[in-house]
Amino acid sequence: MHHRRTAYAVLAAWLLFWALMIVTAVFDMLRDGESGWWKPVLWESSSALTATALLLLQRRATRQYDHLLDQPWRWFGRQLLWAPVYWATFVPIAFAMRHGVYALAGDTYRHGGWAQTFLYEDIKITVFFGIFVVIQFGLLSYRALMEEKLRAEQAAALLRQAQLQQLTRQMQPHFLFNALNTISSLIHTDADRADALLLRLSDMLRATLDHGERQQVPLADELRLLRGYAQLMGERFADRVHIAWHVDDTALACAVPPMSMQPLLENVFKHTVEQRRQPVRITVAALRDGAELVLRIEDDCGRLAADSEVSAAAQAPAAAAPATGTGTAAAAASASGSAQSGGVGLRNLRRRLVALHGDAASLRLLQLAPAGVRAEMRLPCGC
Repeated sequence: MHHRRTAYAVLAAWLLFWALMIVTAVFDMLRDGESGWWKPVLWESSSALTATALLLLQRRATRQYDHLLDQPWRWFGRQLLWAPVYWATFVPIAFAMRHGVYALAGDTYRHGGWAQTFLYEDIKITVFFGIFVVIQFGLLSYRALMEEKLRAEQAAALLRQAQLQQLTRQMQPHFLFNALNTISSLIHTDADRADALLLRLSDMLRATLDHGERQQVPLADELRLLRGYAQLMGERFADRVHIAWHVDDTALACAVPPMSMQPLLENVFKHTVEQRRQPVRITVAALRDGAELVLRIEDDCGRLAADSEVSAAAQAPAAAAPATGTGTAAAAASASGSAQSGGVGLRNLRRRLVALHGDAASLRLLQLAPAGVRAEMRLPCGC
């Protein structure tokens, strides 16, 4: 499509150039008080037709040398070989047209001697030829640059897609490993609950298969998977955890990476619920903030590592939750130590956010006051 637009633009410029040449020649004749306006139209039209034919032949013959554009002198050398063709053929073809039309009109086309005519016209066509070759070089170089840019973008997109698919597939066995660990902890002490957890796990695995190889899924699908995981973990910690859900219905259509919220909730169970005997209250929230989707998972007991950069920089009450760029989040979360680092899950999620949205997405862990940790993810949502 881009090449077609460029070709149309060149054609329009070419036609405009010769139209201006014709109009100028007609006005010159009228200014000199001469009659026969068709004569300058014929002169310039014959030149235009001849030049167009020669240019098309030259382009067709030299197309094979387009690979030499990165070696300009060699490319120009191949074009220069066509200069004698212009010198030898332009005058006979263009002047044959003029003589023929004049003869049909019952008139005679008069011009200077052939030696003088060849010299004058060949000087003009040489200038024209040089300008055309330079313009052609510029257009072909620009097209080659655009094609190279397109190939680079396509290669980057394919690489990004492959990385995302790899990261998404990585999350599935990681999630399955943690879920099976949960079930194995109950299988000898409470077989009925272990059986219920296996059924719940089966439903969740079916949901992950529905995601297929998609890079993003609607938030509604992601929350369905997250609720299944929450119920599975709730079976294990029924007396020690309470989960509240605050979901804005207008956010359900927003796209999110598959299995992006599960590692955030898993982080709470792994680093807070499992480490405490007291009840833990967890809040899961999804809301729109302008053109952004804000996803939050927080608890009321967790703590980041005391020497963590995040802990020192993000002390805030629950109402305040500023977001930072993904790069800052990656550095901050990695500095938070084992207490809330999230391991594979959060590292995987950060990489996927960078691959999908770059700096337009963010992930941050915040230490709340007096206690609690908030994981906040911000994604673009234009729906």
